[in-house]
Amino acid sequence: MKLLPVDKPELVNKVSEWLTDERNYRWLDFGSGGQALSPIAVKIMAQRQNQYLRVFTADEDDTPIGIVGLSNIKQDFKTGTAWIVLGEKRYSTKGYPLRACWQVITDGFEKLGLNAVDAWAVSRNFSSLRVIEKLKFKPIGVQRRAHIINGRPYDRMWFDLLASEHKELDHD
Repeated sequence: MKLLPVDKPELVNKVSEWLTDERNYRWLDFGSGGQALSPIAVKIMAQRQNQYLRVFTADEDDTPIGIVGLSNIKQDFKTGTAWIVLGEKRYSTKGYPLRACWQVITDGFEKLGLNAVDAWAVSRNFSSLRVIEKLKFKPIGVQRRAHIINGRPYDRMWFDLLASEHKELDHD
């Protein structure tokens, strides 16, 4: 698996394709009611200082299969928010989301100097909740009825992970 910056037009377009797929964007929130992102929005997002975005690839042939990122990076507070989308669903049983998240979170702590990373998942997004659990995030609260899918409200489950806790894990 490789992690690639979102800096080429073909990667920007691929990420936008994933983020305009309802199966993916229904679990997301990019602020101001934004869930699906156009190629221009992806390009702008990838260039912002408060974003660290990487496309992850399949092991065997470097096919782009998903996007993982740290958003809302606040250097003053040394925090960021982790998120991931597995765009190519045929790779769902191969552990890519866990590995990609692990590496980007490691980059956040080691390269970006973050002290804490948070993450949230909609209460019904069981695959994301499993990844968060395997990464050893700690539950910090519930934002009740904060996420709407098809007109129905769901809770957001919030978690965080400190740099010291991340170093204690071995995911090599």
